[in-house]
Amino acid sequence: MSELIKVPGIGDGAGEVIEILVKVGDKVEAEQSLVTLESDKASMEIPCPKAGTIKSIKVKMGDNLKEGDDLIELESEGADGGGKKEEKADDADKSEASVGEQNEKAKADKPAEKAPASKSAASDKKPASSAVQAVKVPDLGSDSKAKVIEILVKKGDTVEVDQSLIVLESDKASMEIPSPVAGIVESVEIKLEQDAGTGDLILHMKVEGEAQEESAKPESTDTSNEEAETKTASKPAEKSDDAEQKAAPAPVGGPSRDGTKVHAGPAVRLLAREMGVDLAEVKASGPRDRILKEDVQSHVKSVMKQGKSAPATAGGSGIPAVPEIDFSRFGEIEVKDMTRLQQIGAANIHRSWLNVPHVTQFDLADISELETFRKDQKTVAEKAGVKLTILPFLLKACAHLLREQANFNVALAPNGKQLIHKNYVHIGFAVDTPDGLMVPVIRDVDKKSLLQLAGEAAELADKARNKKLGADGMQGACFTISSLGHIGGTYFTPIVNAPEVAILGVSKATIQPVWDGSTFQPKLMLPLSLSYDHRAINGAAAALFTKRLGELLGDIRSMLL
Repeated sequence: MSELIKVPGIGDGAGEVIEILVKVGDKVEAEQSLVTLESDKASMEIPCPKAGTIKSIKVKMGDNLKEGDDLIELESEGADGGGKKEEKADDADKSEASVGEQNEKAKADKPAEKAPASKSAASDKKPASSAVQAVKVPDLGSDSKAKVIEILVKKGDTVEVDQSLIVLESDKASMEIPSPVAGIVESVEIKLEQDAGTGDLILHMKVEGEAQEESAKPESTDTSNEEAETKTASKPAEKSDDAEQKAAPAPVGGPSRDGTKVHAGPAVRLLAREMGVDLAEVKASGPRDRILKEDVQSHVKSVMKQGKSAPATAGGSGIPAVPEIDFSRFGEIEVKDMTRLQQIGAANIHRSWLNVPHVTQFDLADISELETFRKDQKTVAEKAGVKLTILPFLLKACAHLLREQANFNVALAPNGKQLIHKNYVHIGFAVDTPDGLMVPVIRDVDKKSLLQLAGEAAELADKARNKKLGADGMQGACFTISSLGHIGGTYFTPIVNAPEVAILGVSKATIQPVWDGSTFQPKLMLPLSLSYDHRAINGAAAALFTKRLGELLGDIRSMLL
């Protein structure tokens, strides 16, 4: 049978339809939410009293509804003959009549319930200029309790009439509880996460000048106390009405974590809390600047995208951001923009440092004989039109090792459970340019001669410094070499250029005494710093890599074997 579902008692008198949660033809369960209503002080979801199918919807977005207004037409489940329809209709009429009687009785009882509180408050007042008044949870329209999700004031705060004190939330509604009087918070008695209901104590308020105002009013001999109490009790309501009229144009909702008022229903607030989202930061797309679930989800996606491309100074992965400092307080400053290359490099390095568990293996390589050979081949290199530096030797030795120790020529799969082995050997080398660090890549290093590598490295470095190196020229590396030998230093910790799993740092070679078993011999020693991703490479493999690299550089003929 068809049944007309009406708006039940909603406490605040009227509310605007800001969400319609069902459509014609939907099957609904008992207590499933049908619409969301919102007044200036609360938002609430109106549940369906029984299961059935939606035949028609009697309201539209923006309608102002009150108790007893038509909501939907529902085809109840298990309906049959006309006799039953009549019986159910009679029952419905009786139920509605009963609800009406209960509501009328509740309305009639409210003043009687509030009167003792008013009398108590009035009786507590002293002729002094201030008095401490207990502020309690007003009538919530039902016997059920709601959880305290926000406390908006603290001891010592000065509050105005109708300023929100706390936010309560039940399964179906969230609401702010306003202050009925102006004054100073003497003590806060309610706690976060506490279940609170009608009449529960919220706080004690020091109310200024109220006793003087009462004494200034003319009083009659017999009924003066009751009239004064009635007037005093009605004042907050009158002020509340005025305040609500003034505030009506602005959207009001429960506050965010920092106290900023936002416009959202209980389901949205629950989702925001579960996701750790501050609703004050979410851009609203709903009616009257209301935040919807989709807005919270879009905000989370946006934050995640920003995190992926965040600069090196931004906080990420739970790491606090570097605090902003006004350096001009300490002296004269000049602010210059980072180049685009510096910004990209900073973001890449930051990402690698956060994601890769770095370990660095240090070692020394005796390159005395290699240096003698390099100088002897100077004329041959010049005839070939290239300059033979130590870099081609490092490239050749590392390429040999990437073939020999294939566990260095890999990348971690995105699932973190597989290694991607590469059957090619491309090596990048860091070049310092005026705009920032660039890493050109030489392809198939293992297949090229020393003179070919010298010529290609010089050409790529020149392109990098003159901004002629394309994106393709910096992609596909299996391994990277960063050399500071032309500048100085001993050791350093280079950052792995993910998704590679290792990088070799080379410092300035120096003459050092090396014990040959009977005496110390002067040897040209090259400091090596191998940083690696400990997820893919263990310490023993790294130590073996630097040891073998030292052997290869010590006698380059061994690479021919």
